[in-house]
Amino acid sequence: MVEKKMNPLVKWAIILFVLFSIILNIVLIGINTKSAPKCSAQRVQPLRDKHDQRSNVFADLTQEEYLQVQRYMLKQKELDISTNQITKPSENFLFLIDLSLPKKTEALAYLDGKGSKPVREATVVVFYGARGSIREYVVGPLPKPTYHRDVTIERYKMELPINARTVTIGEYVLLFKFIDDEVFSKLGKLMKESFDLSEDKQLNAFEQMPRGVRSGDRKTWVSFFRDMSGMYIHPVGFEVLVNHESVNASHWKVERLLYNGQYFDTVEELQQKYDAGSVKKIVYKKSDDYGSLKPRHKPLQIGPQQFYTEGKRYSISNNHVLYLDWSFAFGLSSLTGMRVFDVRFKGERIVYELSVQEAMSVYGSVTPGMILTKFLDSSIGIGRFAHELVRGVDCPYEATYVDTYRYIDTPVPVRFRNSICIFEHNMGQPLRRHFSDFFHNSYGGMVNSALVFRTITAIGNYDYMWDFIFYQSGSVEAKVHATGYISSSYMVDGSLAYGHQVADHVLGNIHTHFINFKVDVDVLGVKNVFQTKDMKYVNVSLPWMSDHYAMVPQLVENQLKTEQEAALRYGTKTPRYLHIASNNTNRWGHQRSYRLQVFSFTGDHLPESQAEERAMSWAR
Repeated sequence: MVEKKMNPLVKWAIILFVLFSIILNIVLIGINTKSAPKCSAQRVQPLRDKHDQRSNVFADLTQEEYLQVQRYMLKQKELDISTNQITKPSENFLFLIDLSLPKKTEALAYLDGKGSKPVREATVVVFYGARGSIREYVVGPLPKPTYHRDVTIERYKMELPINARTVTIGEYVLLFKFIDDEVFSKLGKLMKESFDLSEDKQLNAFEQMPRGVRSGDRKTWVSFFRDMSGMYIHPVGFEVLVNHESVNASHWKVERLLYNGQYFDTVEELQQKYDAGSVKKIVYKKSDDYGSLKPRHKPLQIGPQQFYTEGKRYSISNNHVLYLDWSFAFGLSSLTGMRVFDVRFKGERIVYELSVQEAMSVYGSVTPGMILTKFLDSSIGIGRFAHELVRGVDCPYEATYVDTYRYIDTPVPVRFRNSICIFEHNMGQPLRRHFSDFFHNSYGGMVNSALVFRTITAIGNYDYMWDFIFYQSGSVEAKVHATGYISSSYMVDGSLAYGHQVADHVLGNIHTHFINFKVDVDVLGVKNVFQTKDMKYVNVSLPWMSDHYAMVPQLVENQLKTEQEAALRYGTKTPRYLHIASNNTNRWGHQRSYRLQVFSFTGDHLPESQAEERAMSWAR
């Protein structure tokens, strides 16, 4: 056999060709990689403004500042204060430490470079069980306090009695022990047969608010629920009225009981009638776990995700945020929740303060635990329930998360990781767009991306998702979305007049929601006016045909001069346009202004004949 050998020139030519191909492919891959979009942790474009450290006047207290205030108060021996979390109501308890906001005039002077930095101070609330009063102090200067000043009368124009306090963890410990000793232990047979109560099985409590029917009352209807996921929709039909007006728990007493729609004056009466078989009994039946939040089905695939192709277009430094043409300072109050200050667009301040103030619900029921219930969430604290946010669920994965510290009903300041999130979000529809097909074909549009500042507060059964949204158009939206669980009651005769049945023996109670936001608008300064704009039809003659008339809409403008005039009642016909206007005008002579738009579906307001209405008159 004759062997053929490859020509050396051909061999080297093939080798060179292969090497050339490899090098060419590497170069082309590199070029394409550089030109293809990719995610970048670094910002491609520079920020349009610089961070302003003067925003620190609105910053929440730091962990060290909380501790310094606490130590200072404990050194004041004449105050005789305890920080023990299970302090008895008869003792003196340091309940709250929070930032004391500077006066607006002082803050504005400092922010605008016309005054010195306001003194940084804290507000401290002490429950004086031994003295029978509540006192509020201002403590400063921070970070090393040297003085405290009682501002109770100054802020509330009256003394605050101890019964006006919220229920603390220390009082809850005594309250649940009282119920266990004075109710559950004496009704062992009933509790076992009706609710399967045992050493390893318990019932959970949920309370009526306000705690009574007259000012000064501290008589609470406590309703009981199964110890299951979503306990709020597992009522068992047992409620107890506890009188805990005294700061001495040994003086507390059970005043009434409700069992399966039947009222009893004492525990002994219920026990005797139950044993005698003269009451309509509840027979325990295991409940389905319909309140579980576990997904019923496994998702088939991951949903769409958000990412920043060229880095984030916003920046956060301490409590100051920059986003395109926007800048603002932020904070989180333990009592009222999230808030922003010194909101500027293109360098001009448009809002001094935008903040959550109150979340209120009024319930209807035939059973006592809900029949008088009117929740005013700031009374127990809205911001105190802002817990950690879950990435990819509560906020996008790529959002920026901020930790907060709080001191309320606790022995030390508590850190809440990732309790605020900030992110830019595509709103899913263009901010503006137009396609023209008359005379010329053209299109113009703008992506509607906005910055979202968010926290979520889990207050009992409801989770409120609070958003402040900053749009590229220069508008700001304050928005709330409620989720979580409904409040419910055990169904008895007459229940269906107050809601719908949602499960076996469970009534979803009718209720309202009212949310109070504070919006302190400053358009080109603090000297603004409140204007309304609307329209009316007028009968006018046509200029070219004077004998012919037509009804034509005409602009109607008014300036409201007093706060009483500006208190527009909800549910009545109000002007379509509400403006906060400056005396400065634009190039066409119109006053520069910001429009207030209210989007609401709240129910009817509580009649003003009710005593509690005075605490919620803002909702009128």
